[in-house]
Amino acid sequence: MELFDVYPLFPINIVRGQGCKVWDEEGQEYLDLYGGHAVISIGHCHPHYIERMTAQLQRLGFYSNSVVNKLQAELAHRLGRACGYEDYRLFLINSGAEANENALKLASFYNRRTRILSLEKAFHGRTSLAVEATANPKIIAPINSNGHVTYLPLNDIAAWRSELEKGDVCACILECIQGVGGIRLVKPEFYQALRQLCTETGTILICDEIQCGYGRSGKFFAHQYLFPEEEKAKMAPDLITLAKGIGNGFPMGALLIGPQFQAVYGQLGTTFGGNHLACTAALAVLDVMEQEGLVENARLVGNFLLQELKKLQGGKITDVRGEGLMIGIELNEPYKEIRSRLLFEEHCFTGCAGTNTLRLLPPLCLSMDEAQLFLEKLKHALQ
Repeated sequence: MELFDVYPLFPINIVRGQGCKVWDEEGQEYLDLYGGHAVISIGHCHPHYIERMTAQLQRLGFYSNSVVNKLQAELAHRLGRACGYEDYRLFLINSGAEANENALKLASFYNRRTRILSLEKAFHGRTSLAVEATANPKIIAPINSNGHVTYLPLNDIAAWRSELEKGDVCACILECIQGVGGIRLVKPEFYQALRQLCTETGTILICDEIQCGYGRSGKFFAHQYLFPEEEKAKMAPDLITLAKGIGNGFPMGALLIGPQFQAVYGQLGTTFGGNHLACTAALAVLDVMEQEGLVENARLVGNFLLQELKKLQGGKITDVRGEGLMIGIELNEPYKEIRSRLLFEEHCFTGCAGTNTLRLLPPLCLSMDEAQLFLEKLKHALQ
């Protein structure tokens, strides 16, 4: 039997990692500015993470959600305190697609509607509703194309108002920093007007924080840039979806559920979600984020990178966008050659978006020295 070939793979076998570096089987060291697609939040093989996961596995790896798991309650408490949404409830699942799937389902249960508004260039996952909300016809199978979703332009509040005033929209779902869409940022005035329109029309507002959340932007959630803290009660989203960095590589997703929703037994469910190892991973991540100040580090190192990258504009770099350690470098040519130079000549992993954008999603522990090293490698690759 062979693998089903769904990804174009680089001919590199990564076998070891530490912090923001990884090594292949031949011993070559690489600087990781990709973080396994924004998954590695606290760094590869953090000793505290390994210690907690090993200890938990020696006690119990899994039991079903038919019994109490006190790690889930501890995680809910810690996560609420860390992100500032202590009056929300937590539903634990396994992936970002599941998080968005359950968010859209819960919204429809709540207001009994079926229409969804999503951003052009959005990416929300590959399961049934999540992929329909993703603005990429290449990955939407005919069975998933059911007419639920209207795609609208980023930051064009008039277009969104026109649809919302029809009064039949179930939910608006948006990434406040679009990842696959090319690191494009929602503007505060757009978000605030959209939040007000959703309130007026009984529409559920969902923020997809799967890639841009969990400290990556320099705030715990990217949408927290878009309104003053004192307006949180009226401006916060109704539902917030999480995954990627929450488990630092252990598969995990989560849904933060606003106080207006009522839990109904049997409506939502999961086999593996919130298992003992997953909760331990998430708790270890929060431990390290708090102890090492990684959200603040993402802000400081990210701001440095953004400032230095903008100084390189005018040649092959035409634009630099982002917040914290989620940065897009737009080129005046397809990214393929420069990304390949970074990987095979400079030994540095980066991501990509669209056809012309390099995407930086490093671990949140990236140091100033490592950021400077990346800048040197990028300058070499651009020559």
